[in-house]
Formats: sequence, C-alpha cells, structure tokens
Amino acid sequence: MPTSLSAVIFKTGGPDAFSLVDTPVPAAGTNELVIKHTAIGVNFIDTYYRAGLYDIELPAILGDEAVGVIQQVGEGVKNFSVGQRVAYPATKGAYSQSRTIHCHDVVPVPDSLDDLTVAASLMRGLTVEYLFCRLYELKAGETILIHAAAGGVGSIACQWAKAIGATVIGTVSSAQKAELARQYGCDYPIIYTQQDFVEEVFNITQGKKVDVVYDSVGKDTFMKSLDCLRPRGLMVSYGNASGKPDPFDVLELSKRGSLYLTRPSLYHYTRTQEELLASSARYFDMLIQGKIKITLGKTFPLEQVANAHYYLESRDRVGTPILIP
Repeated sequence: MPTSLSAVIFKTGGPDAFSLVDTPVPAAGTNELVIKHTAIGVNFIDTYYRAGLYDIELPAILGDEAVGVIQQVGEGVKNFSVGQRVAYPATKGAYSQSRTIHCHDVVPVPDSLDDLTVAASLMRGLTVEYLFCRLYELKAGETILIHAAAGGVGSIACQWAKAIGATVIGTVSSAQKAELARQYGCDYPIIYTQQDFVEEVFNITQGKKVDVVYDSVGKDTFMKSLDCLRPRGLMVSYGNASGKPDPFDVLELSKRGSLYLTRPSLYHYTRTQEELLASSARYFDMLIQGKIKITLGKTFPLEQVANAHYYLESRDRVGTPILIP
C-alpha cells in the first residue's frame, strides 16, 4: 500500500507534539478519492485539538482543510475526475502529503483561484458564509462587533460585512492591526490593549450598542461582549483563542436585555454535500468578484508544522500560515 508523510500527534501538548510518520494511503473505495495535497491550511481549531482543549482520538493527523489534485477515483464517484483540482474545509487528516477522502467532503476549485489562496482561507471563508448568510442573515444598516478583526476570519468578515452594507466595529491588539482592519473594511477599529472596548462600542453607537457580536476569542472577552449588545441582540461565540469562556448563569442573558446566545460550528453547517457545495460556491464567488481579498501568511514545509503552529499562535503575525507538502 502506498504511504504518505504525515504530521501525527500521539499525545496532546504544545507545537512540538507533532511527529513525522509515514502513514498508509488506502486505494479509493466506493465514493472515495485519493488526493495529492498541494497546499494545507493551518487553523486555530487545529491548535485546540493539539493542545487537548477539544477531545480527539489519538494518534491523530490534524488539519481540516487542504487543496490538492485527484490521483484516483473510486467506484460510484460522479462529477470528479483524475487530475481535477479540489479542496475541502472540514475533514481531519490534512497534515499529510496524500490522503483518501469521501467525495462528498470535497469541492471543485475554480480555475481562476490559486491553491494558496484557497488553502489559506476556505475554512475561514465558509465560516463567515454561514455566520452571515445562514446562522443569522446579516443585513445592510446593521451594526456588528467582530473580535480579532485583522485575523484570518476577522479580515474576511470585515470585507463581507462591508459588501453587505453593515457597519463594522472591530477589536485588534495594535495600531498596525488597526490599520489592517481599516483596509479590510472595519469602520471603527478598537485597540483593546489601550481602550475598553465596551466603552468604545457605547460611544461609537451613541448608547444603542450593536446588533450582533462575533466572538472568536472566548474567555477573555465573553462577558464584556454581552455588554456590547442591544436588547434582544445576538452573541455568536465561535472560537476559544484565549480559552473556553467561564460557566455563567443563563439569567445573565435576561439581565442584559433578553439576549440570544449561540455556540455554532462549521461542521454543523456543512453536514450535507449540498450545503458544502452551496457554501463554497458563495464564498468562491466573493473571491472571484474581488469583494474579498486574502492576505497570505508564511509558508512552511510540512516537516516544519511545529513552526507553523508557533507562527499561528503569535499575536504579531499577519496572514494565515500554509503548509506545503
């Protein structure tokens, strides 16, 4: 059986937890494809699994998204062929040179989009798509708060929200990132290391507060994010960059104005092939139209996966790291 060099974790821990191992690549079975990767995305959710914040069966090959070329097509596969460029956003096992994957988990990549752009942004782009188009349909004239506005998801979210016609308030850690956020379409960047973002939101909105908060930070911002919402506003907690939020009394939602709270996951919004294809098509169209531009980060050989994780977790980095197998 053919093998593939893969980055495997046998126990959870820091970025140095990875081991490089040759793993088997089974032949394509019914409704399966064998893909040779050309670029692999590195996402914050990968660090959650690596560190043990999220449970995962060990040993494990991390990574949820990649771009590649189909090497083999199994029986029953329709609409995909050998040599075709494809990508996937939410199927573990991406930190490898090659892999076998179910055809329902992949999407075709338009010829006009390059591998690095897609690998660096597909999961993040589909995250913004479901947050803005399906979880809650963001509308022109609404005001939102986005934490980490210059980050991977935040930078896409700012651009998408402006394309919709929303007013965007965003938190960032530095003046450099505030300028980046402005370039992405953030109307009011708040440097949270220098300013209280709750007070700034109150002042910016003249006391009305925001319609929706998109919080990927977690523990450090959760309760204060609730204070930024208007009555019956929506709190979307979709990440844990600073750790899991502390448990809290559900009555706090009532005290703050009958707020709504949701903790969604991309996996639940791409459960079917139809959802995945529709979501990716909507995101790819935004890229092709030029409404969203992606800032690429550093590229790392697969063998330097630990360095890619150190880079991702650095607050000074700009752009999304990419592994090249």
